[in-house]
Amino acid sequence: MNNYGDEFHQKTKYSRYHINGGLDWKNQTELYKKIPNCKKIDLPNPGEISKMSLDSCFKKRRSIRDFSDKPINLKQLSYLLWASTGIQRKEHGFDYRTAPSAGALYPIETYLVVNKIIDLPNGVYHYSIKDHTLEELRLGDFGIKAANAALGQMMCAKAAVVFIWTAIFQRSKWKYHQRAYRYIYLDAGHIAENLALASTSLGLGSCQIGALFDEEVNDIVDVDGTTESTIYMSVIGNIV
Repeated sequence: MNNYGDEFHQKTKYSRYHINGGLDWKNQTELYKKIPNCKKIDLPNPGEISKMSLDSCFKKRRSIRDFSDKPINLKQLSYLLWASTGIQRKEHGFDYRTAPSAGALYPIETYLVVNKIIDLPNGVYHYSIKDHTLEELRLGDFGIKAANAALGQMMCAKAAVVFIWTAIFQRSKWKYHQRAYRYIYLDAGHIAENLALASTSLGLGSCQIGALFDEEVNDIVDVDGTTESTIYMSVIGNIV
């Protein structure tokens, strides 16, 4: 048995005498992915639609795998996208997001498989964080395909929307080299927890998914699996 994980953990340790890293300014990767020649859908201002206290969110959050057929609306989706990884303020020329990221490099990209959202056709979308819009990648029903790619978890077909998180690895590797992978997975966890709490605050259910066939999900969102690849998923919907 190859112990890739053990070897990675050992070889990416920092010590007081050895830290891999450095800033190669000439090769820094763009922080915002731009998908050309696609339709852009404006999202409503996320506003302050959550009325639940943080304490209540902690107490009520749980993994929900069974959803009703009731759709969610664009205002709710807008809030979920913003709360999970959107821009919360701009200061001194920098965009500060709702989730932390190692080195403020933000390697995680958000895609959606839309199944049941009012006034938004079913299909696959990319969240453009910079301008808080959706980029339409392709239309159609992809819920079953998402479920099959998630090891047959049919909640992906039943939920109102499936969040798919990919990582553009070079954004973090530019600074942290191979240790970047540690930070990338942590970043995804921060975003997923934001989403879980935000969905709870709206009275919606969520469940996070780490069991997936990587290349099948990559095919859904049309990424190459090398420079950018799927690392995490989540479903959101109205609770039965």
